[in-house]
Amino acid sequence: MKDEINRIIKESIDIKLQLSSIIPEIESACELISESLKNSGKIILFGNGGSAADSQHIAAEFIGKFIKPELSLPAFSLTTNTSTITAIGNDFDFDKIFERQINGILKSEDVVIGISTSGNSKNVINGVNAANKIGAKTIGLTGKTGGELTKISSISINVPSNSTQRIQECHILIGHIICELVESRF
Repeated sequence: MKDEINRIIKESIDIKLQLSSIIPEIESACELISESLKNSGKIILFGNGGSAADSQHIAAEFIGKFIKPELSLPAFSLTTNTSTITAIGNDFDFDKIFERQINGILKSEDVVIGISTSGNSKNVINGVNAANKIGAKTIGLTGKTGGELTKISSISINVPSNSTQRIQECHILIGHIICELVESRF
């Protein structure tokens, strides 16, 4: 078992080291988010399953505090209101759960972060497409190929891996990097 644990740890570290290849995309995301916040925008995040949890985690870091306890930046996840999600899923379709929320609350000065390890989650794609129609900037946080999300996002941050669990581990690291760098500008 120790060998398996060490293998998993090494695999996680190796993929994180490969993130240096996507530093320009992470920098661009930081710039985009900072500019949005300076223009009274907010950060809206969403995803499914583990990516839903990641969207909540990153939103909490922005609005709660990351490093600076005196700072609260406007961010929230569209995955937290079960009444809204189940109403939209029931009355329309599960593929519409983010799109409908985006259409109701998004402004053009906002930034949307759609999280999907495959980049092909239909409801995430629909949410990002809705944000694009409104004129907001969009960031796709995905895995190696990026899927459809890469094609429709203003910025695509593709973790260089096909392993869902390693991609999710990197998404949190990338989220923390973005939180720290954006927070440092305020």
